[in-house]
Amino acid sequence: MRTIDYSSYYWQDDRIRLRALAPEDWEDHYINRFDTQARRLLECAVELPPTMVEAQRFAETYAGFANNRLMFTMESLDGENVGALNLNSIDERNGTFSIGIQVDRDHRGKGYGTSAIHLLLKYAFFERRLNKFNNYVLEGNIASATMLRKVGCIQEGIRRQMFYTDGRYQDCILFGLTKDEYVEFLEGKET
Repeated sequence: MRTIDYSSYYWQDDRIRLRALAPEDWEDHYINRFDTQARRLLECAVELPPTMVEAQRFAETYAGFANNRLMFTMESLDGENVGALNLNSIDERNGTFSIGIQVDRDHRGKGYGTSAIHLLLKYAFFERRLNKFNNYVLEGNIASATMLRKVGCIQEGIRRQMFYTDGRYQDCILFGLTKDEYVEFLEGKET
């Protein structure tokens, strides 16, 4: 296979590269399902034990940007898979969207997630003409809340006792970011 020249590739920055989820990514999805704490924070529930069949079906279903959920594999610039994220809940009429993300355990705290979120925000706001990013984190998910603040999100509220997991009802912390707020945030970073 020929070497790819990424020098003008839209889907990367100085830390991370995004590519379409491929059917062969099923194994990474399967392995990540064993990180129960991370999955609980992402899904707000304990999932049933993972199966290879489910992981394969998931990768096949969402490969190639199928089913209105734009699934990406995150890679370091040397090509190592470091996680996955997706652009979802896209409402073209109202201009809203959300992003789901899971950084692999060995790659957390290195800025990969923040970089990947920035790439998707720029795409959603400046290419898709969407206007409002909505997201939430389960209470206690400090890493994700910190990451959302790092990209300019504002805490908009709390939905009390929204999810039952870990033996109790837990709050859902709401975050949001408009296109204008994101432009202002980026301009503030440049000065």
